[in-house]
Amino acid sequence: MPELSRRRRLLVLAICCASMIVATMDISIVTVALPAIRADLHATESSLQWTVDAYTLVLACFLVLAGSAADRFGRKRVFQIGLAVFGIGSLLCGLAAGAGWLVAARALQAVGGTMLNPVAMAIIATTFPVPAERAKAIGVFGATSGLALALGPILGGALVDHLGWRSVFWINVPIVAVAILCTYLFVPESRAERARRFDPVGQVLVILLLGSVVYAIIESGRLGWTSPAILGLLAVAVLAVVALIAYEPRRHDPLLELRLFRSVPFASAIVIAIAALCGFGSFLFLTTQYLQDIRGMSAITAGLSLLPAGVMIAVVSPISGRIVGARGPRLPLLVSGGTLTLGGLASLWLAPDTPLVAVLAIYVLFGVALATSAAPITNTAVSGMPRSMAGVAASVASAGRQTGTTLGVAIAGATVGAALSQGGSAFTNAEHGVWWLSAGLGVAVVGLGLLSTGPWAKKTAARAAELFEEVDLGRRVPVAG
Repeated sequence: MPELSRRRRLLVLAICCASMIVATMDISIVTVALPAIRADLHATESSLQWTVDAYTLVLACFLVLAGSAADRFGRKRVFQIGLAVFGIGSLLCGLAAGAGWLVAARALQAVGGTMLNPVAMAIIATTFPVPAERAKAIGVFGATSGLALALGPILGGALVDHLGWRSVFWINVPIVAVAILCTYLFVPESRAERARRFDPVGQVLVILLLGSVVYAIIESGRLGWTSPAILGLLAVAVLAVVALIAYEPRRHDPLLELRLFRSVPFASAIVIAIAALCGFGSFLFLTTQYLQDIRGMSAITAGLSLLPAGVMIAVVSPISGRIVGARGPRLPLLVSGGTLTLGGLASLWLAPDTPLVAVLAIYVLFGVALATSAAPITNTAVSGMPRSMAGVAASVASAGRQTGTTLGVAIAGATVGAALSQGGSAFTNAEHGVWWLSAGLGVAVVGLGLLSTGPWAKKTAARAAELFEEVDLGRRVPVAG
């Protein structure tokens, strides 16, 4: 791809960020609409969980496939197809006549979403070849993701109160139409130097693994953890893990590139992505219901109550990106894990009548936790990797984010589902399990932040990069050994 002017590169970055806004905001914008959806469609708590998780689960399952498809068929082409499918899915979500139709439309919407975020990140990685500029661009991209996730409830609240819950989906349609046109005009086409083969067996195994785990968590409240159906789903998940470990190394171009995980920084970034987004996803799912169903706020007031988190993400994310580019990811990761732990512990004191100032202060902690995790995760995922692996590495990182969000929503809903109808202190007491989990996830982020930024970890990253130089030459390097 010929080198672009600075103005053109920044325009490409803006287009990619716009796609990130609609695809990521759709994860959070719907949360503030959940009470209205429950009332209008007579949806159960598990239906509400699936309204969120049908989207994030499909994203997690197919992001890696979308990244490799973009590397093969062209990132611009796949990106445009993704925008179109996402727009159609959004339109159908707004027309849904029942909870089941809404969940199905959310899944279609997510199919388009799989072709946006990881492909956009790969486009950015190839558009900004200079490492320092690429780090800054990825920082902006990551900041946009976090900001969209946090500001979604604010926009969603305004739309729900004034236009109804269906408008939170319809607003995507004009944005997507403009993005398709701008992509056609300004984004150059790019492909990997060596196209990767498809791995249908690996794709099926990933779907079985994530789908079984999420379904088991969501339905455990209704069926019980010891029911044959739940135990069977967990057994399927275990078998899928074993099959992936046994099968994927035998593939020349595996869907799940296990050699990436030879890099301790990369492996840590994926686990951190799962932990950080699990904590934030559960926080977002519970918070909008706490504010509306327990405290009696309107949708717009509930959305505005999340503004402190959004402000922190807007302010801190670019600072975190600059720190990562200048000094590395250690400090942002320590801050992220520390504030997630503090946020979880502080939330244990939440009650139906907790002073709003104290509630908003807790939301600040969760906002800082997300803001300081975005740049380290996205930068580490693609740094040091050859361009032929940009789509795969970016897709695995994005899949980690979506997996974390999916698990967070599933765990949160399963934990408080029975208590929601009781309301009041029953709900806030039921939340305690989720807040203890968030605190533990924060401790894990701190530990991995220290582990992944040391001299030994950097050596493993260098050795992993050498392996993929062999891949670019068409030579197979075994996973073991």
